[in-house]
Amino acid sequence: MNNFSRREFLGLSLKSIMALMALGFPKKLLAMTTLDGYKVEEHLWGYGIDVDKCIGCGRCVDACKVENHVPDDPFFFRTWVERYAERAGGKVEVDSRNGGRDGFHDLKDKKDLVKSFFVPKICNHCEHPPCVQVCPVGATYKSPDGVVLVDPGYCIGCRYCIQACPYGARYLHPEKHVADKCTFCYQRITKGLKPACVEACPTGTRLFGNLKDENSPINRFIKAKKVMVLKPDLGTRPKIYYSGIDKEVR
Repeated sequence: MNNFSRREFLGLSLKSIMALMALGFPKKLLAMTTLDGYKVEEHLWGYGIDVDKCIGCGRCVDACKVENHVPDDPFFFRTWVERYAERAGGKVEVDSRNGGRDGFHDLKDKKDLVKSFFVPKICNHCEHPPCVQVCPVGATYKSPDGVVLVDPGYCIGCRYCIQACPYGARYLHPEKHVADKCTFCYQRITKGLKPACVEACPTGTRLFGNLKDENSPINRFIKAKKVMVLKPDLGTRPKIYYSGIDKEVR
């Protein structure tokens, strides 16, 4: 039996990975996500967040954890809510304790407080996702309807995608040891349902819909509001559209 050096082993592994990618195995993953009766080519999913309506109740976070079996731990969540407190002089404080489920309404120091508001955060499902570019095995991929997904069967837990995400929207699942993130509740939207967080929101802060449908909630939101995306200078082209945010959030 031949003895392989470490360099030879790594070289062989890299060649194997490149061969798999050349065969197009991510296409198999895309087929797995397409459900019967769902016409993937007719959809391009987008998400809207009206910051002026958010009350920081955290129901969205709880609904997401239940629907997607997210570990019940404050350090793991697919969506979270940040509180921004602007003080006199332009100083801005950000609090995202426990994913936005508690601790936000108790601003003990209200001195010099100008305003405070809540900003829900989520995976931005970018048109040009950095996480997809750095994944060495094709486990992270973008579906034809614009949703960035992770196949746990291929993920090796290298954390490259977690580090590459400029929005801090990924984490390593503590039990499965694979990357995890928001999927727009893909198991729901391909059946005609709303994402769990959108359905649970009591104020209509979160909106969701098909960008290819002119009359969808998301397109009506984009037309009616002055919308922005987070970190537009990065060129990732997010599909999460915000209204009511300023430069401190972006």
